[in-house]
Amino acid sequence: MIGILRGARQKLARLRPVRVPEAPARAFRDLWPGDAARGARLLRGEFETLGTARALRPGMDGAEGWDVASGTPAWRAAAHGFAWMRDLRALGTDAARLQARALTADWLARGAEETIADAPEVAGSRLSAWLGHWDFFAATAEDSFRRAVMTRLAQDARDLSAALPAEAEHRGALAALKGAMAAAIALEEDAYLQRAARFLPGEIERQFHPDGGHVERSPSMQLLALQDLIEMRNLLHGAGMEPPPHLAAALDRAAPALRLFRHGDGGLALFNGTRDENSSLLDLVLTQGQARGRAPLDLPETGFQRLQAGRTLVIVDTGAPPAGRSAAGDGGLPAGADRFAHAGTLAFEMSVGRDRLIVNCGAAPAAEDSWRDALRSTAAHSTVVLSDTNSSELRSDGLGRRPEQVETARHESAGAQWLEASHDGWRRAFGAVHRRRLYLAESGDDLRGEDMIEVAGDSVLPPFALRFHLHPGVVASLLQDESAALLRLPSGIGWKIRAKGARVALEESVYLGLEPRRSNQVVLVAEEGESSVQWAITRVSMPAPGVAAPEE
Repeated sequence: MIGILRGARQKLARLRPVRVPEAPARAFRDLWPGDAARGARLLRGEFETLGTARALRPGMDGAEGWDVASGTPAWRAAAHGFAWMRDLRALGTDAARLQARALTADWLARGAEETIADAPEVAGSRLSAWLGHWDFFAATAEDSFRRAVMTRLAQDARDLSAALPAEAEHRGALAALKGAMAAAIALEEDAYLQRAARFLPGEIERQFHPDGGHVERSPSMQLLALQDLIEMRNLLHGAGMEPPPHLAAALDRAAPALRLFRHGDGGLALFNGTRDENSSLLDLVLTQGQARGRAPLDLPETGFQRLQAGRTLVIVDTGAPPAGRSAAGDGGLPAGADRFAHAGTLAFEMSVGRDRLIVNCGAAPAAEDSWRDALRSTAAHSTVVLSDTNSSELRSDGLGRRPEQVETARHESAGAQWLEASHDGWRRAFGAVHRRRLYLAESGDDLRGEDMIEVAGDSVLPPFALRFHLHPGVVASLLQDESAALLRLPSGIGWKIRAKGARVALEESVYLGLEPRRSNQVVLVAEEGESSVQWAITRVSMPAPGVAAPEE
């Protein structure tokens, strides 16, 4: 029904002719740095986004480039959204400028009629990109090219304004609003701007929890949504409008919330579709967002906890998965806030100083289903896996069966911290509840845990294992009696992981922070009949490289 109403509004809007100026009335400049390496790949005809690279070059024959056969919805949405302009701009060469023009001309000729191009979040992204890089790719181009771009820009602005509110239950609605605002200011269409501004407060309320966390429960989406807020604030200021109080309040909450997800190296923890982000970008966003103070210890409504003592940091997912919606969105894009959600409830990551120790495997949201969902699985996270079954059911548009109750309690005393959490994601399948207890000593040199599987009534206790994925920089070795594993960080600091009630094993893993890298994982396989596994990760003195560790 929502899509039908939006389509009707757009059809009515298209009955009215659009006014097409010669150029944008206001100069814009994209705030964020591009990636020159990705820009160089674009020059070679390959577009990489979210861990997936595919062919994208002007004048291509066949089915590749912009259409449905070219890639997954997430990849195509990024291609049609044109945020890659900043990567070409980062090269700072005439060749990059000409490639940006050639790709834009090719899109106008071959990609503009694709369904996904009209999705509000995609159109909003494209409008923001074209206006933010106008001086780079269009200002000095031929008149016919500028006219074609401005004509499509004006049409998109009219259609997007009519489509508001976007009603997407994820960050895409913010991208749509931002693009509509930018285009309204550039085209001097006050009615468009007033319409976007009217919907902004309600959208902010829908997008952010009271603790400042974003509804998608993804550190990467937290970052992007914060960037959206900053850009919209700047747009309104530039237009001489006072941003609504909701916007300032959201910035005050969302910026500190982003800090909770940062490791000691400045990057983000890998939960729910997140990949490694450049720490300098995060610093810039937090500066632009005027974020003050330290990272919060918890986001109670969003569902994350941060334990920190000494140089040790532990970030834990203690929340229920985000809300979903069964119907797919425009152009095949998922519609719910769970669109990129992982089955990683109660997973955690651990870092020591600038070294990451325990991680999740990462994400490839734009990859084909099999690879994307392998990284979304419970087994790809540092948590318990029950009978090789995901704690949430993975679907192409989000999640199906999922934990309904996730409970958390936190205690602190004299610098030591305890965390107790549980979820019922396996209740339907096995009548089981997973309970996890964590204890971080005040020194930060001792992290202890207990994972328990509680089964109801006559339910049979399924086999289970605990997985601790290691960062590729960690060197791991297994003691001969399989009682413990030794872990050496890049800094040379040593840690040991040992367990009671389980056999310790060392297996291969993969880490997809940016690109796939081989790594290892410590697996604690619960002994038959055991419903509880106790474990500890403690700092130890390590022998020099090449010297055998003493047996225990």
